[in-house]
Amino acid sequence: MDGESAAFTKALGGAMARAGHHGAITDLQRLSGGANMESWRFGCGPARFVLRRAPSAAWLAGRSLTMADEARVIRLARGGGVPAPEVVLELVPEDELGIGFVMGCLDGTADPETVLASPPALADQIANAMARIHALDPAHARPLPVLDAATGVAKLTAQFENSGGDRPIIALGLAWLRAHLPPPSRLCVVHGDLRIGNVLVDHGHLTGVLDWELAHLGDGHEDLAYGCMTVWRFGRLDKQGLGLTTVADLARAYQAAGGEAFDPARFRFWLVYRTVWWALGCLEMGKAWRSGADRSLERVVVARRTAEQELDLLLLLEPDAPEAERMRALPLEPAPTAPPLGEPDAGEILTAVSEWLAAMVKPRLEGRERWELAVAQNALGIVRRELAGRPVPADAALAQAVLAGTANLATPGLLADLKRRALATLSSDMPKYPALAVARAQWEPA
Repeated sequence: MDGESAAFTKALGGAMARAGHHGAITDLQRLSGGANMESWRFGCGPARFVLRRAPSAAWLAGRSLTMADEARVIRLARGGGVPAPEVVLELVPEDELGIGFVMGCLDGTADPETVLASPPALADQIANAMARIHALDPAHARPLPVLDAATGVAKLTAQFENSGGDRPIIALGLAWLRAHLPPPSRLCVVHGDLRIGNVLVDHGHLTGVLDWELAHLGDGHEDLAYGCMTVWRFGRLDKQGLGLTTVADLARAYQAAGGEAFDPARFRFWLVYRTVWWALGCLEMGKAWRSGADRSLERVVVARRTAEQELDLLLLLEPDAPEAERMRALPLEPAPTAPPLGEPDAGEILTAVSEWLAAMVKPRLEGRERWELAVAQNALGIVRRELAGRPVPADAALAQAVLAGTANLATPGLLADLKRRALATLSSDMPKYPALAVARAQWEPA
């Protein structure tokens, strides 16, 4: 154990003792995944715990919830019958561990591949937990932030402009949201990040709902829609209901557990909303990396996942276009560049480095380090494909025309042009995204 690890372990032991948990800190392990927060699993005495902390105070500055607020809402949820972890300790500056809290470690795994192999009954259990969250007393949850549709769309529009205002497909999503605002709904506690990857499952049984940092008061249909986004179904494109079932069956289970009546129009609004939200969230990752708030490799790679959400947005919005525009042939793809001759080019060198990492380094790693290597190889691939000719996804003039309403889904050729852009950009940035093959088959029939 190096000096930094020893100091971390010693500080963690002192904090746990302050909370009445005595014993040596054992099996300390950084957990993989998590786009925003750090999670560390460890043993203390006979029990297991998880430390959840922010990467930096600067990263927390843009959050609507403090870590103390997050701990408080987890306690509220657990008290309301939601399978949530027990918060046993909130960090203070004297702990010298940063900003965060410690929870009891629940049984199960959040690994999407394992969770999605569960029987469909798991969707009923998640729907039940969702209904319990929405049944929590909003008065006891304050001061959680409030999100109403109109204010949310206005904030997304401002965020878009602050990120350059130059991505036409995101602009198309924002224009659609403005035109389809749902009527006000009953305010309830919304988890805000309830999806596969943020639930713990043990042998097909839901054991915990995790990651409450986005909790707020709002429309319960937002939670229903968010977990059904393509990106959070991890390739299960045939099961729109969380990757486990149909939306209809998910809605029925939610209503049977006490949730409000399902409204398809409201569901679609929030599905488009959160897809735009995550597209912009990916762009924000790049800004966080540039600012120094979080210089992790993961942060800068996630920032290149915007193209995934742009493709999903077009698939969601395409049904609203006139039939002639939906059926219009896409512009021709640029001809591929000829393979290099003679000395290896930069792309080939990057490929060689990635292959060396896979052969020589990957077998020596496990856990978090093995996962970080995969992120690094992904980064090398992004650079290699960009060198080979990534199209420029930015088009400020077109984006502003879409926002202004002078270009829309009925504009001749616009939809076909945006489809081609989305396919080309995503093929460069994240070619293994499952929806890419589906879109190609749908938009480029043989």
